[in-house]
Amino acid sequence: MLPFAFLPNLGTTELVIVAFVSLLMFGNRLPSVMRSLGKSVTEFKKGVAGIEDEIDQAVTTDKKITPPNDLA
Repeated sequence: MLPFAFLPNLGTTELVIVAFVSLLMFGNRLPSVMRSLGKSVTEFKKGVAGIEDEIDQAVTTDKKITPPNDLA
């Protein structure tokens, strides 16, 4: 899997330059930007987990319903 598929020729030097430029751009705000990014990822994961729980719950309730027995 390519982590930088959109930038196939990205080397170590380029990564250092990008990190330096981002440090210059964000400066003192970088910790707060990363904190808000982390919170966003956490909320996204909670939302995905909630959807997965709803799907699992719907599947298990469908499996619990048994067809009527006409043998009696």
